[in-house]
Amino acid sequence: MPRPQGFHYEAHTNGTVHITHHNRPAATLQGSRAAQFLTEVDTGDPQLVMARWTGNYKRGNERTARNHPRNAR
Repeated sequence: MPRPQGFHYEAHTNGTVHITHHNRPAATLQGSRAAQFLTEVDTGDPQLVMARWTGNYKRGNERTARNHPRNAR
């Protein structure tokens, strides 16, 4: 599975965090969620953390879903 890439974040002095993916807004976090995000991004792989927080990551079931009889073309 390829690693996520293209994520960036900006932490502002008012406690807000803006996450972008390929220069497009992906998420805005405030308050305790922003603080929790900053803790996770400092301790883990930033790209994986941002992908998880924005919901933009592969779940591993794409091939299974594509091959399901319900999705046959």
